[in-house]
Amino acid sequence: MFFFAVNKQGCDASILLDNNATSKIVSEKDAAPNANSIRGFNVVDKIKIVVENSCPGVVSCADILALAAEASVYLAGGPSWNVLLGRRDSRTANQAGANTFIPSPFEDISNITAKFYVVGLNTNDLVLTFGRAQCRVFKRRLHNFNGTGNPDPTLNKTYLAKLMQICPQNGSDTALANLDLTTPNKLDNDYFANLQNNKGLLTSDQELFSASTVSNIVNTFSRDQNAFFQSFVQSMINMGNISPLTGTKGEIRSDCKRVN
Repeated sequence: MFFFAVNKQGCDASILLDNNATSKIVSEKDAAPNANSIRGFNVVDKIKIVVENSCPGVVSCADILALAAEASVYLAGGPSWNVLLGRRDSRTANQAGANTFIPSPFEDISNITAKFYVVGLNTNDLVLTFGRAQCRVFKRRLHNFNGTGNPDPTLNKTYLAKLMQICPQNGSDTALANLDLTTPNKLDNDYFANLQNNKGLLTSDQELFSASTVSNIVNTFSRDQNAFFQSFVQSMINMGNISPLTGTKGEIRSDCKRVN
């Protein structure tokens, strides 16, 4: 699954930039929500090399990310959509923005909603989730919830046992668990049925079922996969349209890891 990461700065491929003292780039890859989590950079680099060999200076890294996101969703059994093109790449990174505006796995629904609204996204957008998480971001739910020394009592017991196998108390913090243990490599609506059964991996996942306005969306997506797919497509388009650089703004990088 390709990442499709956006912060308040927009869909501008700033996530791909490496640290660079000369260009004064402080990489978003090292932001707390991204460090040791986001992957696939080498695949993007390979795509860029092929594209540059064919038509140099034409296709931006930001457009490559948008196209790769659509392709990976489709290959995972999800819907397809027409990707709007014409983005250009940022000459700057915004690690502070990534730290501030990417929702934390520990946040409640009100904070998550506020962060989405800042960039023009709504409650439908925040419900749409797909991927994996490291043990470090949910381990305390399994072994020491809120300092009690016990698991989160809201977690489904069968699900809790499976998660404890993946993330034992003294195990690796970087081990990965799927947000959807039922069909982890397929994009479908099982994730929402899991939430209904208290099988949300992250605190922020299960929070989606805690507020009536959001839980209604969860219930709709759980019983109607087509409705989920339609909303997923619109949300991906919405994220791809967050403050894109166009025209003469930004640049088209020849190497996605660094500015020209």
